[in-house]
Amino acid sequence: MSANMRDAGLLARDAEGLFWMARYLERVENMARLIDVTQSFESPGFETDAWWGLIRINADEARFKERGFSADAAHIKRFYLLDIGNPTSVPASLEDARTNARTLRPLISTEMWRQINVFQRFVSRIGAADLEGDALSRLCTRLKDGVQAHTGITEGTLYRDQGWYFYELGRLVERADQTTRMLDIKYTALLPRGGGEEKRMAELTQWHAVLRAAAVYHAFKRRARAIFSAEDVVHFLLRDSSSPRSVLLCVRRIELHLDDLRRYYGLAATGPLEQVEMLRQFLLEKPISHILATGLHEYLDLVQIQLQNLAGAIGRAFFRDWRPEPAAPQAQAQTMA
Repeated sequence: MSANMRDAGLLARDAEGLFWMARYLERVENMARLIDVTQSFESPGFETDAWWGLIRINADEARFKERGFSADAAHIKRFYLLDIGNPTSVPASLEDARTNARTLRPLISTEMWRQINVFQRFVSRIGAADLEGDALSRLCTRLKDGVQAHTGITEGTLYRDQGWYFYELGRLVERADQTTRMLDIKYTALLPRGGGEEKRMAELTQWHAVLRAAAVYHAFKRRARAIFSAEDVVHFLLRDSSSPRSVLLCVRRIELHLDDLRRYYGLAATGPLEQVEMLRQFLLEKPISHILATGLHEYLDLVQIQLQNLAGAIGRAFFRDWRPEPAAPQAQAQTMA
């Protein structure tokens, strides 16, 4: 590749569009994973308790009420799978991804554009009958498959210039954030009262469900002890150096991409690089046993805030009119200029 081709500029609005297209699509897959694991945590007579955990970890309490839904399992499923007016829902996220893709037609491949349109049409046809029992599990699988098809097509067709780096930055920021939510949802799940073998087996089953929902069950079993603990699972999802959904792996790859943008393209990445270094140090500074003893939920909130700060630093450094939401443990949304 010639130097002139490699140094071709990228408009700030296109960098922003690629960043957010990747985030919104990653969000669709991870919402499907969260819904899948939430369904597995349902207990007879306590279904709403399990599903309300999904509202809580996305900080959607006020929005859910504003949209006029009742606090029951059926309405929470509708809120995330049917309500395009809810910006954290699957149809809204996919529509936002498609909107960004439309502005990026000169940059993305025909195959990427075609697949997003086919996927969006599928999601628009989801109905109430798809939200119950085995049909919901099949729907979650279809949603995950749709995003993974997009990821595969992008891997095989997206040109490896500056745009690819911003696409990857968006995907990795969102993936790291959603992994923390996957961990957090375990702590909203009900366990049998008291102690003993029944409670231990129920908790073990729930950790298995989290690992399967994150698509890392077999990888974890290769690395973990025969009788594993909560500490082992939390370490694997937060700090494993090889698991594709580990927060630490995502953060390290973000750091590499930012450094490449600085070295190869001369982009000023000082602010984002400082922020990602702070986050990497925060992830490693305390033993997992200490985090569990002092409060995993509170720790995950802090990680989410730092990830939002990192996204804000990327936006301020590279995008045209970045107005991030106030730092809080909830999903970010794109603000178009």
